[in-house]
Amino acid sequence: MHLLLELDMVKMMENMVDRKFNALKDAMIRDGVRFVGLDKKEAAITVSIKAEQKEKLYNLVGKEFSDLKAGATKTDGDTLHMELLLPEKELVNLKSNAVRQALETIRNRIDQFGVSEPVIVKQGENQILVQLPGVEDPQRALELIGRTAQLEFKLVDEENIGNVTTGSVPDGDEIVAMRSRNRDTGIATTTPILLKKQALLTGELLTDAAVKIGGEFGNEPYVAIEFNSEGARIFDKITGENVGKRIAIVLDNTVYSAPVVKERIGGGKASITGGFSLEEAKDLAIVLRAGALPAPVKVVQNITIGPTLGQDSVNKGIHATLLGGLLVITFMIVYYRFSGVIANLALVFNLIYLLGAFSALKATMTLPGIAGIALTIGMGVDSNVLIFERIREELRLGKTVRAAVDAGYQKAWVAIFDSHVTTLITACVLFMFGTGPIKGFAITLIIGMIINLFTAVMGSKAVFDLILMKYKPRTLSI
Repeated sequence: MHLLLELDMVKMMENMVDRKFNALKDAMIRDGVRFVGLDKKEAAITVSIKAEQKEKLYNLVGKEFSDLKAGATKTDGDTLHMELLLPEKELVNLKSNAVRQALETIRNRIDQFGVSEPVIVKQGENQILVQLPGVEDPQRALELIGRTAQLEFKLVDEENIGNVTTGSVPDGDEIVAMRSRNRDTGIATTTPILLKKQALLTGELLTDAAVKIGGEFGNEPYVAIEFNSEGARIFDKITGENVGKRIAIVLDNTVYSAPVVKERIGGGKASITGGFSLEEAKDLAIVLRAGALPAPVKVVQNITIGPTLGQDSVNKGIHATLLGGLLVITFMIVYYRFSGVIANLALVFNLIYLLGAFSALKATMTLPGIAGIALTIGMGVDSNVLIFERIREELRLGKTVRAAVDAGYQKAWVAIFDSHVTTLITACVLFMFGTGPIKGFAITLIIGMIINLFTAVMGSKAVFDLILMKYKPRTLSI
């Protein structure tokens, strides 16, 4: 699955200015800075105050909003209109950080989704390239990656909720769709609900989200969430102040539940219900754990390579590996004769164990993995070449077959162990610092080297020992 995602930077800037606008408004009310008007446009916030409030406003902005700088100011009688702007350098940094945060968030989601060897890289200024091999449900993967996952807790406006049907929305309120699912039919429906626009708490303070079943929700899956210490303090405060009222749990502008607060809730724990299926609950927990995207993303390009094309690539890789393996096997038999047959037998066992390990790990066979297998074949034969050349030297010195074989394995062991350890170190570094395909190649190489130490040395030695004990040959075909 090949996806090209683009971050909606305009929407991100709007969200950020909204947060600054609301935070400034709350701070001015708290500190008694009286204002005539407050407006926002693009990356600017315009504050209208009486002239005598100027010093108080400057002090507040300097203390709590140091990232805002004063722009154009004009007076209208005794009223001062002042623009507060985000510096251009700050805007560039915000956009760059947004792409990096989105990259990490998407990578965390995919890692928990369970896709092997994903490729997730930045492309251009605000685009992210995502490649996922072995995806069985492309639509689910797309929904998981693309969700903004902005979690908010908002008060339900019980006093004006009747206005929803008339479409008359009071200032400071908004109509949001509330999702519910029929337990008998399993059909999900949405109904409008009136909420206060101001969020009491957001998902930025979440530390964990897990799927649970049962409890007060019967046998239905639900998502249990937990806040950090600051989030727990805020949650304790808002539940204490709103006992008897409904607080809506909003995710990406959809209300999943709006329970009545029966008592103050301490400990920073809450639950999200909504008639989820188990898969929906798992996906919701994944996006909440991974964190919200800093901006909505849209899919610019979506290409799914089907089984035919994908299998064709894998088949070509397998054919190349088999051809290389066949040439190696032929060389070993021609050059080392019967001893080459023993080396090839050890190589076959190496491949069987390697594929068995892949099967146990439920790994997806990709081209980097196939390349790792090809290199493992070479390393496996290389070990036997070292051993056989040492055996030949011992035979030339006039030693018996038994003594030559024992000495050959004993003297070659240090060099074989050294080469495998250095290759393992390299593979571990590739795994630690590489991305998807590099990690896949590294994992194959690590498993292959460990198995090869067993098959190339102990496996082939066991075959030699069996032949020498049973037939006691005076010469060795090597």
